[in-house]
Amino acid sequence: MKAMILAAGRGERMRPLTDHTPKPLLQAGGKPLIQYHLERLAQAGIREIVINHAHLGWMIESALGDGARFGIRIRYSPESSALETGGGIFNALPWLGPGPFLVINGDIWCDLDLSTLSIGPAELAHLVLVDNSAHHPQGDFALNDGRVSNAGDPRLTFSGIGVYRPELFFGCTPGAFPLAPLLRRAADQGKVSGRHHGGLWFDIGTPERLFALERLLQTATAPG
Repeated sequence: MKAMILAAGRGERMRPLTDHTPKPLLQAGGKPLIQYHLERLAQAGIREIVINHAHLGWMIESALGDGARFGIRIRYSPESSALETGGGIFNALPWLGPGPFLVINGDIWCDLDLSTLSIGPAELAHLVLVDNSAHHPQGDFALNDGRVSNAGDPRLTFSGIGVYRPELFFGCTPGAFPLAPLLRRAADQGKVSGRHHGGLWFDIGTPERLFALERLLQTATAPG
């Protein structure tokens, strides 16, 4: 399986931190956020990774190079302007291959073992869902018996981690478009499975959340 890390966002809510640093390169626990993804992907046995970028994208390429020092191979998918999540993935499909692929938002931190993810033969997507946070209490999807739906309870939040088939994007055209409508359509067709991750997950959407992650990682690595 190949993987893609979404790293093209501008990070407006993270300003001024992102004025001179792309959000995936912001540091927590002594290393860039995106490095945690690369390390977990390598640990899961995933060796080919696509990273899209737009804002200050050259800095991402300079920092990560070809991926050899992480034991992986990185291919970059530059965007002159951000194509949103759906458009960014669609633009990278030629490098992701004909089979299922894993996608991770570059601005999250999660302790999930990525080697445990899979997708059924009749499914278009498999989503990792997490408990709703204070800043997103309404959640995104319902999860029952491993099936994801748009209606029902309990409501959970999409973590930004999913496995997709290229067929999810059939009928799409180049340009900027969101991923959510494609997932909701597939869920209505009964073609989306999911799992609940009860471990650690951070949506690094504000400086305060980045600092909270920093505090957690400092505590975890503190001696004694």
